[in-house]
Parts: sequence; structure tokens; C-alpha cells
Amino acid sequence: MTDDKAPPKRLLLREGLSLISRFWRGFGHVGERGPADGQPVFIIPGFLANDRTTLGLQRAFAKAGYRVTGWGMGMNRGARNDTLDILVERLEIFAKGRPVIVIGWSLGGIYAREVAKRRPDLIAKVVTLGSPFSGSLRANNAWRIYELVAGHPVDAPPIDADIPAKPPVPTLALWSRRDGVVAPACSRGLPHESDQQVEIDCTHMGFGVDGKAYPKIVEAVRDFT
Repeated sequence: MTDDKAPPKRLLLREGLSLISRFWRGFGHVGERGPADGQPVFIIPGFLANDRTTLGLQRAFAKAGYRVTGWGMGMNRGARNDTLDILVERLEIFAKGRPVIVIGWSLGGIYAREVAKRRPDLIAKVVTLGSPFSGSLRANNAWRIYELVAGHPVDAPPIDADIPAKPPVPTLALWSRRDGVVAPACSRGLPHESDQQVEIDCTHMGFGVDGKAYPKIVEAVRDFT
């Protein structure tokens, strides 16, 4: 059995249930949190998600001693020609002269990798959570709705990007064999496409909303140097 094809529909069905059952994690204030002198962490949500969707993950990093913020750009509706420019501006403001750990969930991880290629001076390391940066951009169960919402082909985004190329900063790829949206091989990538690959036992949605996955994600990020 290969894991470079779109996951089976039985796994996809579990994704919606996991998101709905943990919707309550999105309640609370949105903005910077955690110790002011903590290592800066900038979290980019996945497609059709926003900072409230990743609020539980933000809280987990803040509790672990990091200074955390979301991307502050509302719902992620797909790549726009100014997406990376805006992200660079927000990173410059948040960084305050310190290198930032940029964490991107799913599509957000592709943004994170591309921003790191543009401005490696701003970034300490990049971490992707179930992000389809390797292989076919159609080896997932989301590309059709992506094209409908974003208004462009999934493999022809309005940004200049060499998606599989590794950024010139330490790059960690977190992936799951239980992912019901993205083919595991596409989020794990080839050895030369990231510096380290770590398996996390969660669903695709779980990277952002599963409280049981948060400690494993925080540990993987902390251990990666």
C-alpha cells in the first residue's frame, strides 16, 4: 500500500467529526499570548481556518513558555498575490528583532516555507503540520474545493513558489498516517525537502484542534534544533 495518494474516504469522514467535537477550543481572546520574553512563535492556519481554529494550539505553546500569535489575516481562503508580502510585514512587526519559529498547518505550512525562502533572516525555524509541500498537489481530498474557493488551479498559485524546495532555515515536517485530507507522503516529504520528519498520531484536523496532539507537537518543535 502506498501513501502518496489521496487518503481513503473513511479517514476523511473522521476529519469533520474531530473538528466539530472540538469547536469549543476557538472561544477566547485572539492576540499575542504567553511570556513577553518567550521564544516568538507565529502560527499560520490551514485552508478555510483562522486564528480561532488554532487557538488551542496557540494556548499550548503559550503554556509551554513561548510568546505566540496567530497570523491575523482572517480566514485562509487560498493564496493571493500579496499573501506572502503581508505575512512578511506581520512577521517583522511581531519579531521585534528576534528570529521567529513559524508554524504552518496544512496550506499554512506552504506559506511558512515560502516566507522563509524570502526572508530567512526573520525566521529561526519552520514547522509544517500535515502540509502538502511534496509530490502532487492533487494527492489530497481538498484540491477541488480549494480551486472553487481560491479561484485558481491548485498547482498554479498566484505566487512565485518552488514548493518542494527546502527553505534555507531549519525545517521540520510533522505528518500523520491517520491524515484523512493530505497523503502522508506529501506532508512527510522526501529527505532533502526538510531537515527532519516526525510522525504525530492525529488526524489532519487534529494538528490544529486536538488537545492530545498539542503536547506532541510542542515537544517535537522544542526538540528540533
